[in-house]
Amino acid sequence: MKASYDVLGIGNAIVDVLARTDDEFLRLNRLAKGAMSLIDAERAEALYQAMRGAVECSGGSCANTMAGIASLGGRAAYIGKVRADGLGWTFRHDIRNVGVAFDTPAATSGPSTARCLIFVTPDAQRTMNTYLGACVTLTAADIDPVLVGSAAVTYIEGYLWDPPDAKAAVVKAMDAAHAAGRQVALTLSDSFCVDRWRAEFLDLVRTRVDILFANESELLSLYQVNTFDEALQAARSEGKVAALTRSAKGSVVVRGEEVHVVDAARVGQVVDTTGAGDLYAAGFLYGFTRGLPLAECARIGGVAAAEIISHFGARPETPLKTLI
Repeated sequence: MKASYDVLGIGNAIVDVLARTDDEFLRLNRLAKGAMSLIDAERAEALYQAMRGAVECSGGSCANTMAGIASLGGRAAYIGKVRADGLGWTFRHDIRNVGVAFDTPAATSGPSTARCLIFVTPDAQRTMNTYLGACVTLTAADIDPVLVGSAAVTYIEGYLWDPPDAKAAVVKAMDAAHAAGRQVALTLSDSFCVDRWRAEFLDLVRTRVDILFANESELLSLYQVNTFDEALQAARSEGKVAALTRSAKGSVVVRGEEVHVVDAARVGQVVDTTGAGDLYAAGFLYGFTRGLPLAECARIGGVAAAEIISHFGARPETPLKTLI
């Protein structure tokens, strides 16, 4: 059957709240400049109330990827958990506004909607404080097998492997995709996430994943090797599609004996690398779901990543479909 969506993403639904501030504000609020810290609900509310002139938008790694696919002209849908509160409404309105289908029922009890409070100082440093809240309450009940079966690819954020209930949701989605004859993509998300779940991630790659996304450090952690070449050979041996990003060195895409080395797209000035991997995945999957050669998929991914690192924020400022 023809897919209704190119890609369905499943991830942590987080509202990004971004405001410009100064070093004195960071000092007064005991914020570690340039770091990302996990905070509790009370701290999140206090910092949120202290922000001035903040901009709010739907965020989270996987949501950024789905927004990128929509910007390219693709058909994207998203599953993630928010609370029925103000920020939950912001997330739902914003992600729909960029063209992504999002119908996951909001939680009516429990933690409030997740948020990442981002403070940008004049030197362009970003200080992030994240409250995970409702996003970690995703369960298998939130996975609609019919929706999963309607997408050519189901793309899953590795961070979901932390909460046990979300883990069950991921497995349900992967099985539903394969039962419908569709494909499953996994992004490893973070090398520390790989450290926590290495054996289980390896099992997923070998038994349930068709397309793997990883950056260099994540891949080295997955296979516990010291060089990229060693990790590349290990990835090739899996016989799956693996799209491996290497920052300014571009990317390498493998599928068995097939290997493509693709240069990074040119960018005038790198302003903020947040979201580069997310948008690379968006470009790659856009091309992949159109049956384009793997090297062309990687080229589109590089173009999308170059746009996102040329400005603040993890959402395109220029429609990506005009750049490819």
